[in-house]
Amino acid sequence: MAVKPGYKLTEVGVIPEDWECNEIGELALRVGSGITPTGGEKIYKEYGIPFVRSQNIGWGDLLLDDLAYITDKTHESFQSSEIKQGDVLLNITGASIGRSAVADKRLNRGNVNQHVCEIRPTNNLDSYYLNNYLLSANGQKQIDSFQAGGNRQGLNYQQVRSFKVPLPPLPEQHAIATALSDVDTLITKLDQLIAKKRDIKQATMQQLLTGQTRLPGFSGEWEVKRLGELFTFSGGWPASRDQLSENGYCYLHYGDIHLSEKTFINVHDEYLNIPKLAVQLNVVNNSTILKDGDIVFVDASEDDEGTSKHLVITNPNDIPYVSGLHTIVAKSKTNRLDNMFKRYCFQSRKIKEQFSFFSVGTKVSGISKSNIVKIELHFPESLGEQTAIATILSDMDAEITALESRRKKTRALKQGMMQELLTGRIRLPIAKHHMVSDRTNPTVEMRQ
Repeated sequence: MAVKPGYKLTEVGVIPEDWECNEIGELALRVGSGITPTGGEKIYKEYGIPFVRSQNIGWGDLLLDDLAYITDKTHESFQSSEIKQGDVLLNITGASIGRSAVADKRLNRGNVNQHVCEIRPTNNLDSYYLNNYLLSANGQKQIDSFQAGGNRQGLNYQQVRSFKVPLPPLPEQHAIATALSDVDTLITKLDQLIAKKRDIKQATMQQLLTGQTRLPGFSGEWEVKRLGELFTFSGGWPASRDQLSENGYCYLHYGDIHLSEKTFINVHDEYLNIPKLAVQLNVVNNSTILKDGDIVFVDASEDDEGTSKHLVITNPNDIPYVSGLHTIVAKSKTNRLDNMFKRYCFQSRKIKEQFSFFSVGTKVSGISKSNIVKIELHFPESLGEQTAIATILSDMDAEITALESRRKKTRALKQGMMQELLTGRIRLPIAKHHMVSDRTNPTVEMRQ
C-alpha cells in the first residue's frame, strides 16, 4: 500500500508520521467497572450519590434523566468504581455496547455498575478526543472485532485495554476535540430549537383545533359529529411484512403508520419508498383501495398514544394503493372536512383521549370499527376556516422539517469531520491557548 509523504501505516491505518499508535492500557490510569449493589433496584434512591448504568450512556452524551442514586454506605462498599471528572464511560455489555460519554461537571462523583467501563486517561490523553475516537467508525470497528460472529455480546477489560488509538500530540488532541465539540454544541442547539418549535406547534394546535382561539375573519359555528356520521369504515387486506417487496402495487403496512412521524403520505412523491405487494387488484376489496382524502387508522398499539395513529392519503392521481392488515380505512361520506384539515383534526388532546377511552386490550390496546364510529369530532362549519387552520399548522411543520434537515446535515458533517480529523487526513492549526495546565483532566476545564 502506497503511503504519501508525511504519513505512515499503522495498526489503525494511515496516520501522520508525528502521531503515535498506542493501546488504551498505555494511556489510562484505570480501566475497570463496578458492581450492582446487593438488593438491586430496591436500594436505589431518589437522591444521593449518582449510580451510573448503561442506560445513562448515550452516543457521546450522558442521559441523566433516568439516573439512580445510592447512599453513602453503599457507595463506600465499592469505592474502587468511583467516578472522577474526565473519566470516559464506555458500555461494554448488552444492546448498547459501544456507546460512550465523558463524565463532566454534572457527574463529578458516583459509581458505575458492571455494564459500564471507566477509562481514566493519563495527562497524555484528552478525554474528549478518546471519546470521539471510540464513537468514530474506526473505533466502533475495533469494538466489533472483539464480537463473535459480529454479534455484540460484550467486552472484557483486557480487550478494552488493548484498543489501539491514533495519538496526535496533546495540543492537537485538544484542537480536534474542541472542533468536534463545537459541532456537538450546534447540534444540541438545533435539538433544543426543534423541541421548542414542536411545543409551540402543540400549544397552537390545541388552541385552534378546539375553537379556543379563532382566526381573524372567522366567527361561524362549529359542529360536533360522530365519526360514524362522517365516514364509512372498513378493514384492510391481510399481508405479512415478508410478503412485501419492490414489485407489485403500493401496500400500507400498519407498522409503517406507527413508524411515520407525519400524519399524511403523498403517494406520488413517496412512491419509490412505499412497500409493494404482488397481488391482483380484482381480488382486493374496493374498500381497501386508498383514494385521495382517505384516512387509515391502526387498530392495535402497544401504548395509548399509538391508538390514534393514522395517515391521511394524498393520491390525486389515483395510484393503486392497498391498505393492509391491522388497519381501519375511513372514507368520507360527505365533503364537510377539508383534506388538509384531516391531517390535524385527529391530533387534538380531546380526540386522543377518546381513542384511549374506546380502546380495549391489556398488553396491546386497539380501537375497533364498532367503537371508532362513536368518537366525536369538533370542527368548524366553514371549509375556509378549516383550510386556514391547516395552513398555519402546515407552515409550522415545514419550519420543523427544515430544522430537522439542517440537523441531519450537521450530524453528517460531524461524521465527515471525525473521519478526517481522527485519522490526520486534515490537520488543524495549533494555537498556544490549546495548552492547558490542569493535570487532573486537561480537557474538562477547557469546556466548562
